[in-house]
Amino acid sequence: MLSVLGLVAALAAAGLVQAQDAKFIVVASTTSTEQSGLFGHLLPQFKAATGIEARVVALGTGQALDMGRRGDADVVFVHDQVAEEKFVTEGFGMKRLPVMYNDFVLIGPAADPAKVRGADITAALQKLGGTPASFVSRGDKSGTHAAELRYWKAAGVDLAAAKPAGYKECGCGMGPALNMAASTGAYVLADRGTWLSFKNRADLAVLVEGDKRLFNQYGVMVVNPAKHPHVKQAMAQQFADWVVSPAGQSAVAAYKIGGEQLFFPNAGK
Repeated sequence: MLSVLGLVAALAAAGLVQAQDAKFIVVASTTSTEQSGLFGHLLPQFKAATGIEARVVALGTGQALDMGRRGDADVVFVHDQVAEEKFVTEGFGMKRLPVMYNDFVLIGPAADPAKVRGADITAALQKLGGTPASFVSRGDKSGTHAAELRYWKAAGVDLAAAKPAGYKECGCGMGPALNMAASTGAYVLADRGTWLSFKNRADLAVLVEGDKRLFNQYGVMVVNPAKHPHVKQAMAQQFADWVVSPAGQSAVAAYKIGGEQLFFPNAGK
């Protein structure tokens, strides 16, 4: 018969073995994939197919890539192709695989005081830059923030020299930025997936969409074990392979809100 101390030791050892045997990976990803509800739809299917639990840390793309650089994640799933390719070139990530796309949309008050409705994105930002209308920027080095900065530059607005009168940086995720815009009647650039899942719209509406420059590509990369030997490369690769497989791509395509598809699979394209 085990003594009390022996029983405690046995239970502790069993718990340690169970913890060591637990099959999970850490996925550093964007707030858009989390807040849109996509991961809630995808990850149970991935676990059912592989037995691996994917634990998501949702951050701006820049912060997610930094997690990968530090070795604090096993795989990175983000949406800033230039930054992703740099991540791979620097040796922090394995091969970048395209997974899916959606698009960005410019959201604003339905009354549209800056009169940007129907314009292309550069013309819309030129108008916004010349008015006192409020604009909420993520300001968080996310993929959406990086895209926004490209669009302001293309519009000829030099944010480094002088920000428009109504320009506000929240340093926050997509959901909080939309909440701020809803509560203050501001304009904001959003990914369509988060917008479609956003409930607190107040009088906000999509004002600019369809411009080919608003294309928003997502990619996945396994963190390079040559930089961080503790990375769970085999399981991380299973995740990357699954999301670009026919099963994973079908799961991406099947995710809808109100009958509207949020993300469009394009692995291998």
